[in-house]
Amino acid sequence: MLPITDHLLHHLGLEKTAFRVYTVSALLLFLLFFLFRLLLQFLRLCQSFYITCRRLRCFPQPPRRNWLLGHLGMYLPNEAGLQDEKKVLDSMHHVLLVWMGPILPLLVLVHPDYIKPILGASVIIAPLPSTAAIAPKDDLFYGFLKPWLGECQVGDGLLLSRGDKWSRHRRLLTPAFHFDILKPYMKIFNQCTDTMHAKWWHLAEGSVVSLDMFEHVSLMTLDSLQKCVFSYNSNCQEKMSDYISAIIELSALAVQRQYHLHHYLDFIYYRTVDGRKFRQACDMVHRFTTEVIQERRRALHQQGAEAWLKAKHGKTLDFIDVLLLARDEDGKELSDEDIRAEADTFMFEGHDTTSSGLSWVLFNLAKYPEYQEKCREEIQEVMKGREVEELEWDDLTQLPFTTMCIKESLRQYPPVTLVSRRCTEDIKLPDGRIIPKGARRVSPAAGALPPVM
Repeated sequence: MLPITDHLLHHLGLEKTAFRVYTVSALLLFLLFFLFRLLLQFLRLCQSFYITCRRLRCFPQPPRRNWLLGHLGMYLPNEAGLQDEKKVLDSMHHVLLVWMGPILPLLVLVHPDYIKPILGASVIIAPLPSTAAIAPKDDLFYGFLKPWLGECQVGDGLLLSRGDKWSRHRRLLTPAFHFDILKPYMKIFNQCTDTMHAKWWHLAEGSVVSLDMFEHVSLMTLDSLQKCVFSYNSNCQEKMSDYISAIIELSALAVQRQYHLHHYLDFIYYRTVDGRKFRQACDMVHRFTTEVIQERRRALHQQGAEAWLKAKHGKTLDFIDVLLLARDEDGKELSDEDIRAEADTFMFEGHDTTSSGLSWVLFNLAKYPEYQEKCREEIQEVMKGREVEELEWDDLTQLPFTTMCIKESLRQYPPVTLVSRRCTEDIKLPDGRIIPKGARRVSPAAGALPPVM
């Protein structure tokens, strides 16, 4: 019997009996054991964190680390933040250690030789399908996108999925990128670009001397994707639709969340104004995508695949069509949830990266007018003698200098914000330093911020 048992029974106003004494004593012992286990786990976490910090001391850190926020908030997604980040990367151009808050260290790998061991370790290292990757995707950062791009485990898109599921979906999505599917999209790309050019001509005739290039290019890519993915014309470049507004808002909110430490916790974030906006925008996007998929699947089941394809004759097969017809080796099709996740992922990744990459290309061409003129002359030479000044699919191989300019811009300013991984084993870098097990690492991209012209 514990000494505190009598006092506890008296405080509760209960009569002292042998059963109550032994019961209360057993409950107290269980509670003490549980608290002791929690204390041991906490001490183990502290020890593991201390060891990890010691092993990370060999990596340089940017200056001005805050005791609570770490380096969070020092490199915001704006022009000043990008300039500050560039200064740091110019002096620490291989690898550096940054802190997201007081207890979350991130290794930022910049040089390709340092990124290579991570990407090489991310593949399956044994023939067994169940074998885990050494550097899988980090749930902390990719998890911010999960309510949008695949809230349930069965419905994750390519960006969030991993292992066998990623491999299966990657095989099923491959036909969507076949040349025969992509060639008819050239007409759509030309139409959407013409709309954007018409807006620019109208603005140039007025008093506007500068504009946010990224905003216009982003709407153009969203317009193109919505037609290629859903065969849906929202005319969003002229008048914003609810669906397009929701995608733009979701993209902005996902980035903003990374810069607020307390928003990393879901139970806090979804009680904030931003969190509620994120949920509402997700519902809007999911509702639109689900309605398109269900309507298209009903038509496919009613008509049959052969008749359905005949009805499509002369029309462009879109992304949803390809996914509805996709079958794996066992003849299994993708579920509505899988197709929704892939379509939402394609709309997000396709518009965000493409618009950022295009904006940086335009920025660099404006920065070097002599190269811009060479690109213009090359394109005009290809289209010489045509009644309609539109590029065709086969023209893309006839533009070597323009292609080089695009690739060089992508090299200098990659449009992907970052690639995040978590190491499940120690990984050795080319200079002999070790990335310890459990460490998170990211590969940054200067193109995370679009230029303003």
